[in-house]
Amino acid sequence: MHRSLEGLARHIVELHHVDTGGEGRPLVVLHGLFGSADNWRSHVKQWRAQRRVIAVDLRNHGKSPHASGMRYATQAEDVEALLEALNIERCDLLGHSMGGKVAMTLARQSPARVARLIVADIAPIAYQHGHDAIFRAMRAVEARPPADRKAADRIMAEFIEMPATRMFLATNLVRGEDERLVWRVGLDQIEEDYASIVAVPDGDGAYEGPALVLRGGRSDYVSDEALPAVEAVLPRAHVETLAEAGHWLHAEQPEAFQAAVSRFLAAE
Repeated sequence: MHRSLEGLARHIVELHHVDTGGEGRPLVVLHGLFGSADNWRSHVKQWRAQRRVIAVDLRNHGKSPHASGMRYATQAEDVEALLEALNIERCDLLGHSMGGKVAMTLARQSPARVARLIVADIAPIAYQHGHDAIFRAMRAVEARPPADRKAADRIMAEFIEMPATRMFLATNLVRGEDERLVWRVGLDQIEEDYASIVAVPDGDGAYEGPALVLRGGRSDYVSDEALPAVEAVLPRAHVETLAEAGHWLHAEQPEAFQAAVSRFLAAE
């Protein structure tokens, strides 16, 4: 019987998630900004053969509720409340990009919850680069709700050159009441507290458990200059580079990503 979230702090969001079921210590997967549990479907299909996997929609993403506040401490509390509701005392935790910062925060705040930590292409630092073009593209779609995905892509192409980025964002489009496409993400809440998303993870001290940091060789999110910050927060981290991958390394090099995660989780 799962415990209810009733009685927990009022700002906690009850997160939508996909739970494969199964025995043993589960792997909990957290997506990045504008992602969702759906983005991990093919990986979950592979991992579920060996273990229980729980793919989570973070607040303001996927099918989870919209709520103000994107601080990493707040998002980590959402995830910990989910673990509590699912009677999970200890898990392996994987987070990509923004989800990686949520994972680092949870590992620092509640280290007993996290047996092994995997952080995909993000460092525990503040980032200067923004998502201005993405916000403009999404607002343009919001202002002119398209009838189909081709129309949505044409609108976004006015602001975003890379087709892969537009295709990724389009995974957040759903049919509204008038059958036109609308965003399912909490765009207002995300943009309102965007400063918290580019900030450092919350939590004090280091997570002393085993950790794997996977970075894309064609990404600048985890540069060599960021490695001292990684070591300070994750002193037992092994850093592995997927040479041919960019920031979305799990989508660009899925087999190499899958293999690296599986090797790390098998090394008990």
